[in-house]
Amino acid sequence: MSRYDQLAYTASVRRVQQEMGSAAAADRRLKQPAGEAEPLTGSEAAFIRSLDGFLFASVGETGWPYIQFRGGPRGFVHVLDERTLGYLDVRGNRQYITTGNVRGDDRVALFFIDHGRRTRLKLYGRATVVPAGKDPALAERLDSPRTDGTVEQLVTVRVEAFAWNCPNHITPRFSEAELADALAPVRDRLAQLEEENAALRAELAAHRDGGRP
Repeated sequence: MSRYDQLAYTASVRRVQQEMGSAAAADRRLKQPAGEAEPLTGSEAAFIRSLDGFLFASVGETGWPYIQFRGGPRGFVHVLDERTLGYLDVRGNRQYITTGNVRGDDRVALFFIDHGRRTRLKLYGRATVVPAGKDPALAERLDSPRTDGTVEQLVTVRVEAFAWNCPNHITPRFSEAELADALAPVRDRLAQLEEENAALRAELAAHRDGGRP
């Protein structure tokens, strides 16, 4: 089985699969040899670099999960190598819930989704958070592109496992930049038609004025 299945298919999950009738499909996956930590391929790396945000899940000492959105320019999450992601964490509301959770338990889950392409990638990893000035070399590697703001921390995630999700029920949505690119030819055509219309009105006016007695 894949490393992701190995981590996700707990005993409780297996019982639910039995109850819901999906155990046979899961069994076929479980018959595969157990995997080790999975390296990212070019497909995963390109997908992560193409996005401007993701969801970051951690868990605190109370056992309750916490989900945080992290955003920035496309590519602000850097693929440092086939097993490591990293980004510069900038000052926010200063609650530091994710940072505190990671110090207690470094296991995290990341969720990357592209609504326009109806594609999503889920990832398990182990996160490390260090002050911005502790590793200048890493900070430089993560600096461009990065999220605007005061950099407080360097976040790296050692990838343990990942899996692509099916596109079902992903509502297509597009960012302002994506819409601008898609609508650029339409806007250009409208501008051309407006110019032609203005020229025709001017020609018609000139013909009308010239035909007066």
